[in-house]
Amino acid sequence: MKNKKVLFLTQAAMIAAIYVVLTFIANAFGLANYAVQVRFSEALTILPYFTPAAIPGLFVGCLLSNILTGCALPDIIFGSIATLLGALGTYALRRWKWCAPICPIVSNMIIVPLVLIYGYGLLIEELSVLQCFGYYCLTVGAGELISCGILGMILLFALQKYSRKIFAAD
Repeated sequence: MKNKKVLFLTQAAMIAAIYVVLTFIANAFGLANYAVQVRFSEALTILPYFTPAAIPGLFVGCLLSNILTGCALPDIIFGSIATLLGALGTYALRRWKWCAPICPIVSNMIIVPLVLIYGYGLLIEELSVLQCFGYYCLTVGAGELISCGILGMILLFALQKYSRKIFAAD
């Protein structure tokens, strides 16, 4: 029983660390924040398909990434919650492989635009708040579609063959 807890914590910590590193790489290319976000780390949101340890790992990784890349407090809190909700959704839908990236895409597509508008005050002069929200839903959604949908599914298929060895519960 004790070994399972250690394994769970180790997997969660490794996933958090990888998330942070991948976010720093995306941040170096200017892809990790604001209206168009293609965080390579968001591809990891498919990992709850393989292990529940990914849920806290992704949350902590996103939280640390948002803190370390200098995000605003609402982004640190709500951006991390968006990733947590996405990870929980992926775990809940793990029976259907092709549904794995849907929840992270949707949660970020709804929450991050609100953070951009109310946390950073990113409003486009010619547009109303509702129009800005729609615009950011499209831009953030496009980035998440690339990160979670395309890169995440590539990762899922790459890991699937070795998942019992990588994510062994024993």
